[in-house]
Amino acid sequence: MYIVLALVAACALGIAVHYLLPHRALRGVAVIPAIASAVAAVVYTLMQWTGIGEDNGWLWLASIGGGVVISALAGYVITSSRHRSDAEKKAALGI
Repeated sequence: MYIVLALVAACALGIAVHYLLPHRALRGVAVIPAIASAVAAVVYTLMQWTGIGEDNGWLWLASIGGGVVISALAGYVITSSRHRSDAEKKAALGI
């Protein structure tokens, strides 16, 4: 049940990351929180399978922090590729 706490925290921080990164209009509002939650779930589960208990701080730091960092990087990559794609399409259309 503790995984739910990690997922809620990662999702909430993912929402904050979405609003902190520039060019919000170029990506969906749920993309970064969804990535943060998915990464947190995977990291939390893998660390639990390796034998790390819920009372270990590294479990929480790695799952929540890893989810936030990976989602921020993914958001940056998605935004930059979308910006580049839009610029190429505008140049091809002569806009």
